[in-house]
Amino acid sequence: MLTVLMLTIILTVIGIAAITTTSLDLWMAGGERMRESAVASEEACLSSGVALIQQVLENAAMPAQFMLAGANPSFPGAGFGMVPPANTLVDEIMGHFEGGLTPDPDTADPNTVGNAPNAIFYLPTRLTPVYTVNMDIDRLYKRHVVGGPAEFAEGINIEILYRVTCYAINASGQPVGSLSAVYVCYMRGPDRCQRQNVG
Repeated sequence: MLTVLMLTIILTVIGIAAITTTSLDLWMAGGERMRESAVASEEACLSSGVALIQQVLENAAMPAQFMLAGANPSFPGAGFGMVPPANTLVDEIMGHFEGGLTPDPDTADPNTVGNAPNAIFYLPTRLTPVYTVNMDIDRLYKRHVVGGPAEFAEGINIEILYRVTCYAINASGQPVGSLSAVYVCYMRGPDRCQRQNVG
């Protein structure tokens, strides 16, 4: 009788441990899936950011498809009026803040009071977002290509470095991660922007 009771207790403990382990595994797998989803959203933001930089460098203006009502991404805030029509993102990409008193007037960090992202993405769609991703594009500096002729008019041998930073925010408004990349871009040329590996 005592043997049967001990065996029942041992099997009960093993069963509880198995259930606990299984529920912990499921919880960890769900967290990993959410993390991967947030990183994918941030990567999509980086790709869109560099495409936007390329289009603005080519046209010196915001592409028309982004100015439509309900566009994804949306571009919040009013411009400073430097480039008509006023758009701070175009001003920043084209370098109108270089050498000024406020070289980087914005941030997309959701933990910063008064943050003002350059763009806001709603992923997977604007109507049913799982993640809201804040994007900040910063023009870092420009330089001449080492060993190349200084062809100012062409703009081919001038590199412009940009940092694109994306902050993912889940549906409950909690920041879940950020991703940043540096791109070197040229005013003209077939491979206009390339991602840089930074230490």
